[in-house]
Formats: sequence, structure tokens, C-alpha cells
Amino acid sequence: MPFVELNSNLPASALSQDFISKFASFTASVLGKTEDRMNVMVNPGLLLMVAGSCAPCVMLSISAMGVTDTADKNKEHSAKIFDFLTRELSLTEDRIVLRFLSLQPHQVGKNGTVMSFL
Repeated sequence: MPFVELNSNLPASALSQDFISKFASFTASVLGKTEDRMNVMVNPGLLLMVAGSCAPCVMLSISAMGVTDTADKNKEHSAKIFDFLTRELSLTEDRIVLRFLSLQPHQVGKNGTVMSFL
């Protein structure tokens, strides 16, 4: 049950109508999850600074159980995600920052309990 949050200072008009659907499908594939397990949020038009510059940028956080817990996995995820974002948003790699967070089952609530008990 990954949580994917893309924050950007790009205006909403810079994103295609189907961007969130394409992005959710893509990240599900990268993380080896089905789309119905994905939780995706896209926040355009924010005041953001990356590497000391307010030029167009993206800050992406991916929190998940079991798929963001090693450097090797995250290196592979990162390469694919950078490719997608540079292509879809016309950004250079230096304007994109990713953060991977590994979650434990007791840290995610669903259906009135936590994943540890589901």
C-alpha cells in the first residue's frame, strides 16, 4: 500500500489531464504493486525550492512496505522514476528530488486497524 506524493511548483496547467492516472499506473508498475493498492497525491503550484533555486522542480516522496527498504531497490526505482518525470514534465534530473521511506505494517492504518492485523 504505497503512498506517493508529488509536490511541484509547476502550475496545474503544465500537467496533462491524465497525468495522475499515468503516474499512478507507472509507479504501481515500478513498485510491483497493483493500481488498487496505490495512494497517489499530486500537488502542483506550490512554493518550492530545490538546490537553492525556485526554477521548475519536483519533490517526490514514496512511502511503502517492503519495496523501499534497500539501496539497490531504490536505485532501480529512482532510475525509472527520473526517466518518467523528465519525459512527462520536461524537467532535467537536477530539478527532481526523490525521498524513499520504508514503512512497517504497524505504521499504516486501514479498515479500522493497522496492516499488521490484516
